[in-house]
Amino acid sequence: MTDSQKRYLLIVNGKSSGDPMLREAVVAERKAGKEITVRATWEGGDAAEFAEKAVDDGMTHVIAAGGDGTVNEVVNGLMRVVHDRRPALGIVPMGSANDFATSVGLPLEPGPALSAALAFDASPIDVVRMTAGQGGEAEISYYINMTTGGFGAEITSTTPKMLKRMLGGGAYSLMGALKAWRHQSYRGTLHWQEHEQSESLLLLALCNGRQSGGGQVLAPRARLDDGRLDVLLVKDFSSVWELPTLIGELQSFPAEGRYVRYFTATKLSVTTKADDAPWPLTLDGEARHHERFSVEVVPLALSVLLPEGCTLLAANDHP
Repeated sequence: MTDSQKRYLLIVNGKSSGDPMLREAVVAERKAGKEITVRATWEGGDAAEFAEKAVDDGMTHVIAAGGDGTVNEVVNGLMRVVHDRRPALGIVPMGSANDFATSVGLPLEPGPALSAALAFDASPIDVVRMTAGQGGEAEISYYINMTTGGFGAEITSTTPKMLKRMLGGGAYSLMGALKAWRHQSYRGTLHWQEHEQSESLLLLALCNGRQSGGGQVLAPRARLDDGRLDVLLVKDFSSVWELPTLIGELQSFPAEGRYVRYFTATKLSVTTKADDAPWPLTLDGEARHHERFSVEVVPLALSVLLPEGCTLLAANDHP
């Protein structure tokens, strides 16, 4: 596809639509000959709808300008489009955490990020499909970075928005430190491949990307295009004296430690303990609660505009 054939839809989180640097960047790129249409969101669901309809409007690329939640909503809209017509995804990070954008090496300022998105080639990456429910209902959603369950999701969902804006990723660390003194465990049964395991967990991370919560690396060996899900289980502890061992294992990510287990799978399901409250989950920054859920890798389902040599691509691994 030549540059003259490319048509970009920029979907902007409504809260960021007045950002002067973004506006200046759009004007500059249009003057340089780029064909950019801008849509700003007003309410939840707008970004997904704009992304889904983009191909019918002749768009070849969709760029999400916002935080991880905006990116996630755009991804879900794009996944409603049949694969061979699905526009490529670009990202202009404008949130408090920007975990996916940071981990893949995107510029974090609006102007450079937009210029990069217009210049980068598209690389195919995996998308993770979550099927989740409560009671007799089920819903399907998608993500490209990670889902955290339990303690990590509780931190993300309860961190005040004002604190996120003031401290950025540091807000999550602060809330984590505060909650560590009165944490609760999350009980459930996990199924993957031929394994079944009942656990009392502090944290579950189901990772396509590497980091969450404003820079917390939970899957150091994850690749976006390897067809695998990196899974991190952190078991609950009963005494503060056990914390040094737990923290040490979180620095080495053993395959099967005393408190930490790190492995890969293509699919994993969770059923929470009967009579327990549904688990808090955070799916690419979006909070929710479910009593049962499963995740499965959809290989190379989405093309994303990424830097050349991106270290999260297995295709760039060197022998």
